[in-house]
Amino acid sequence: MKMTAFTQYHIDLDAKMVPFAGYNMPVEYFGINDEHITVRERLGVFDVSHMGEFLVTGPRALPFLQYITSNDVEALFDGKIQYSCFPNGKGGIVDDLLVYRYNPEKYMLVVNAANIDKDWDWCVRNAEKFSLEVGRDLINLSDQTAQLAIQGPYALKAMQKMTGTPVLDMEYYTFRVLDFGGIKDVIFSTIGYTGAGGCEIYIKNEDGAKLWKAVFDAGAEFGIRPIGLGARDTLRLEMGYCLYGNDINDTTSPIEAGLGWITKFREGKEFIDKELLLKQKNEGVERKLRGFVMIDRGIPRQHYEVADANGKNIGEVTSGTMSPMMKQGIGMAYLAKDYWKSGSEIFVRIRNKDLKAKVVDLPIYVKP
Repeated sequence: MKMTAFTQYHIDLDAKMVPFAGYNMPVEYFGINDEHITVRERLGVFDVSHMGEFLVTGPRALPFLQYITSNDVEALFDGKIQYSCFPNGKGGIVDDLLVYRYNPEKYMLVVNAANIDKDWDWCVRNAEKFSLEVGRDLINLSDQTAQLAIQGPYALKAMQKMTGTPVLDMEYYTFRVLDFGGIKDVIFSTIGYTGAGGCEIYIKNEDGAKLWKAVFDAGAEFGIRPIGLGARDTLRLEMGYCLYGNDINDTTSPIEAGLGWITKFREGKEFIDKELLLKQKNEGVERKLRGFVMIDRGIPRQHYEVADANGKNIGEVTSGTMSPMMKQGIGMAYLAKDYWKSGSEIFVRIRNKDLKAKVVDLPIYVKP
């Protein structure tokens, strides 16, 4: 298994370690519920160095990205980030990703850890159409890059102490390149996969020790704690954020997944699967990804059947958990047409019992 720049810290802190996407990763430190609440109420640190980073440069970078991704890359400005996906040419999704724009001829793509090789192959295969040279115009930085996500309401306040560049005023989905904690040329972004606010810090692997110390020193007065991947999953699910492999995959279209907002059909943007996805948008789809909350007591899990009041199958759970904030079972599921409306009654089949739930709009958890 691969190690990140921070793996030894996790082991020294007695984290529960598990194999994930080829890496030895911390799933839990002191309890998923407690870790979850720490992020919602204070701030926590996630090692997300297993994510992939690709650099795309040159005069053909923009046309390439317009073709290979569903969102409108031309709408970006310097320092802006965009959520998008790679359509796979068959109506499904290769992966969801983030696009960082440095300037009109320089972009960074951040992709899911489990899909790095698949995504890289996909980019390389399509780069040929745009005369992008691998190693010059298209570079895989994944193995050289480490990343910490500092999440929670006090995250930016704590991290501001480590840089002379203002970060408290940063808009959502933007980034800056700055000096941080004595490290030069740090990429500092404000994305968040938790819905609790915060930032992501990208560095070279060799600066890992310096970054870890700087982050924990800066957050000490706010009660900063390390957080595992288990809480990262429950946090994102409360927000209704998709997880590749659960809620989206090679067989789910962005229209079905409720990602029409990152699928732009403007004139002049020709992208993979455009005609097929436009047809789905105009004619409708047979299933759609929706959030739900359990009414009866029970914990929904991936692949559980969803039924109507008569026991007829109407869908399948893609992600489910017990919400640490709501103290209720919550989840997302692909549902048949007549059950998309918020408030619709559905039943999740848990241990051969059909337990009542209701469809809700996203985010599932709304801070009081």
